[in-house]
Amino acid sequence: MSNVQSTQEPRSSALMLGFCLLLAIAAFFLWTEHRAHLLGILPYLLLLACPFIHLFMHRGHGRRSGDRHRHEGGPS
Repeated sequence: MSNVQSTQEPRSSALMLGFCLLLAIAAFFLWTEHRAHLLGILPYLLLLACPFIHLFMHRGHGRRSGDRHRHEGGPS
């Protein structure tokens, strides 16, 4: 039984290595063929990110009741 497991383990690792190489080759050709499309959309992605940055970075303005009490001289 142990011989069956030891012969299948190198086969599965070789299959995984082949699959990773296939993915790397596919990614290379996708990048080289579609680079202009991908890089052309970057300015729009930057503009699209602005509202999300605004929401996450400025969340909480005016909601800090502890800061208001501290500035008014109230209990902190």
